[in-house]
Amino acid sequence: MQIKDRIAKEKGFVSLEFFPPKEKEAWPSFFSEVEKLKRINPLFVSVTYGAGGGTQAGTLDIVTRLKKEHGLEPMAHLTCVGASEKSLHGFLSSLEKAGILNILALGGDKPQNAGDSFVENEKFKYASDLVGFMRKHYADFGVGVAAYPEKHPTAVSAEDDLGRLKNKLDIGGDFAVTQLFFDNELYFDFVKRAKKIGIEKPVIPGVMPILSLKRIKRIISMCGASIPAGLMAKLNEADKKGGDSAVEKVGIEHAIAQARDLLDNGAPGVHLYTLNKADLCLSLYDGLMS
Repeated sequence: MQIKDRIAKEKGFVSLEFFPPKEKEAWPSFFSEVEKLKRINPLFVSVTYGAGGGTQAGTLDIVTRLKKEHGLEPMAHLTCVGASEKSLHGFLSSLEKAGILNILALGGDKPQNAGDSFVENEKFKYASDLVGFMRKHYADFGVGVAAYPEKHPTAVSAEDDLGRLKNKLDIGGDFAVTQLFFDNELYFDFVKRAKKIGIEKPVIPGVMPILSLKRIKRIISMCGASIPAGLMAKLNEADKKGGDSAVEKVGIEHAIAQARDLLDNGAPGVHLYTLNKADLCLSLYDGLMS
């Protein structure tokens, strides 16, 4: 089933994101975490994709097992940077054979270990190119796209970035999932501006619990997100008093309040960035449901 149909039927849902371990030795523990999270009954689960070949085979194997062995509805992330039509057809045909008919279409980044030999395919420079390719060759697939409440780090302006989102959805994207953010007003304002330019398709907010200051500072430096001053003050105070464990407590409390506020004020659902940590997400989910 396409995820867009699930979204239309269920309001206030929770979905999850996983990233495949690079080493197969870590897979048993990964799937153990997945099994714990089935209690949440996620509407769908997304699985990140290794740009340039990093963990592409792993992504395919994992989404197949998530569907066939764990009964979940997976959405495979698919990046087009450095891709060829042949490689895309190969991956998508494999997904299709496995009965997996949903992808998150992303532009992606140049692989970190790419040298001078890396060649950018002019046909697939942007996520919109991939969406168009999907609609031409894989009409039966559901296609999600990414949205950036604080704009994409490379966008020239918030207005330009929003226009790019509209283009992806107009070409054939079914819904959008946002980058992480920590101030809900950013999301609500983003959705309001999106509607003003004619975007009516669902925009699912992405929520990530903060586990440590060091880790979250690294993450936001890469994605361009910001942390409100009040929250940062609480995190710094917690870090001084109790280190990562105290920071995690503040982070989970904030994520629970954030997710509850989003759902109470019209978000179609929330997409939790699990960090592959079941206990963390279950604490968040139980707090949200209480």
